[in-house]
Amino acid sequence: MLLSRWRRWRRGRPFWGGLFAVLAGAEICALPLAPLKVMLQQGIAGIPSVLMGIVMIVLGLTAWFSPAQRSLAGVLTTLIATAALVLSNLGGFLIGTLLGILGGGLMFAWQPHAAARPSAAPQSPAP
Repeated sequence: MLLSRWRRWRRGRPFWGGLFAVLAGAEICALPLAPLKVMLQQGIAGIPSVLMGIVMIVLGLTAWFSPAQRSLAGVLTTLIATAALVLSNLGGFLIGTLLGILGGGLMFAWQPHAAARPSAAPQSPAP
């Protein structure tokens, strides 16, 4: 019962795109909080990293809970992931950027399943 409800919820929205966007945002957001030996840059440059990570997490959640906004969320996620490559420690050491681009593409490309319509009665050919 619960598993079928979960599957129905997951299939009714761009789940994997949102998940990759949330993971990318967490990766980009967590790196400025890492020890100095792991960081490539420190200080005020960490603020854009945290902000971009939070925005990517919000966009991933938007795709989950408002599937009608998936196109905008997908495009913005891809743009922010690409900008993170330059502004945020190589986009989370490339992992965050790649996850963000993949998630944004999946969100943008997702289409809801059309409800199956009953087929019309076959028409007989006119003589």
